[in-house]
Amino acid sequence: MTTVLSFESQQQTLILRGELDRETLLPLWEQRETLLADKTVLDVTQLQRVDSSGLALLVHLREQQRQRGVELKISGVSDRLKTLITLYNLQAIMPVDTAG
Repeated sequence: MTTVLSFESQQQTLILRGELDRETLLPLWEQRETLLADKTVLDVTQLQRVDSSGLALLVHLREQQRQRGVELKISGVSDRLKTLITLYNLQAIMPVDTAG
């Protein structure tokens, strides 16, 4: 089964769609500098699945932006992704909006 990750820029938001896992994250990793150059929001609402590799990439992207002086907000976090963040005890470095 082939999984797909796609991404789309809309103003200051980068929207991720599909599955973010070790099989699909390479294109996002390779283009991260360009894709996040002017972004303040990473919308993960349309991700169906995120594994630990995908979570590690999200943590890296937040840190990369922080080093640029930008607070990257992760929006649309699913209950499954919230659970993964909690399991890895990453709440302090991956704050998620509990309201949505």
